[in-house]
Amino acid sequence: MQSKRIDVIKKNKLKNKALNGVTTAWKGLSLTLKHVFSDNSKRQVISISDNNYFKQLEGTTNTIQYPHQKLPVPEVGRYQLDVEMDDCIVCDLCAKICPVDCITIDSIKATEAIGQTSDGTTKRIYAAKFDIDMAKCMYCGLCTIVCPTECIVMTNQYDKSVFELKNLNYEFADMAPEVADEKRRLLENQLAERQAAKLAALNKKEGDA
Repeated sequence: MQSKRIDVIKKNKLKNKALNGVTTAWKGLSLTLKHVFSDNSKRQVISISDNNYFKQLEGTTNTIQYPHQKLPVPEVGRYQLDVEMDDCIVCDLCAKICPVDCITIDSIKATEAIGQTSDGTTKRIYAAKFDIDMAKCMYCGLCTIVCPTECIVMTNQYDKSVFELKNLNYEFADMAPEVADEKRRLLENQLAERQAAKLAALNKKEGDA
């Protein structure tokens, strides 16, 4: 009698498991069929500032056709860094504040003023090297905040896919190595002349005394 009762319980459990399996499979299949035969139109691209941006009911079941169709970039988005070298005074603040050291700058002091930025700031330093490794960048935007001439900005370019990691290192300075060496030599000569003039003035003062 006890064995028959156990057999009945086992059979009921098997039936319940089978029924549950069929029910679960049907739910998954019905959801798939719903999306297959639902709206097949492309998603309408509207501005993220639109009041209906999160209330779109049509075309939301399909992936947008990238790259032919793209979602709008938020105005406050922080993406690819860019540098306007004509406005850069090579102050090195962006490299110093970067928390991941993705900005590398090699500066050379000029022997005289070399021009002005768009806001009228006098430029007195050459940028022999100004590299940004976007593979390291954490997109915090701190470099854009401290820049006194606002020459470094975050653009709306977010798709920078490359095959080689080294290709994510962007070089903004265009000074040739031989030109950089010449600028360093001129600076060294100027410093040497100033030092010699200072020593000559000091010796003359001591001689007069």
